[in-house]
Amino acid sequence: MSQAILNEAQVRFQKAVDHTLHEFSNIHTGKASPSMVESIMVEAYGSMMRIKDCAAISTPDARQIVIQPWDKGLTQAISKAIQIANLGFNPAVDGQLVRIPLADMSRERRQEFVKVAHRLAEEGRVQVRNVRRDVLESVKKAKLPEDEAKRTEKDIQALTDKSIEEINKHLAAKEKDLLTV
Repeated sequence: MSQAILNEAQVRFQKAVDHTLHEFSNIHTGKASPSMVESIMVEAYGSMMRIKDCAAISTPDARQIVIQPWDKGLTQAISKAIQIANLGFNPAVDGQLVRIPLADMSRERRQEFVKVAHRLAEEGRVQVRNVRRDVLESVKKAKLPEDEAKRTEKDIQALTDKSIEEINKHLAAKEKDLLTV
């Protein structure tokens, strides 16, 4: 019983960490990355779609993102959606392509992104703590023998510490990446 609880806890902790890492990947570090725009919603064919579902996204160099819609009629809609998303990008339509040049980031802008990364990391740590709370409640409800319950709680705390440490490690790497000019 306790092993099943620990396995479920481990999966949930990993999901919390993965979600935080995904959020980190959306922070703009000055280097072009398709993930910076792929989830922007575009009005296409009468419904809302993500850019990655209706176009090819590439980065020919570190300072530019190129989006090539599969349907030429979506070029203007994609450009408009990027502007509406208000990510600080200024897309330029170039024939059938949408080009997004990335400007060099100022020191202040880098500091802002570091603050965003810290906020996302704290949200991730809160998620991990919430998972720990939920799992500890399920241990109490399982009515395990006292020694097994204590051992399980200790293992859950170890998983919690490991998950928080992983988030902190990735935060430090992201912060270093953001502050590197």
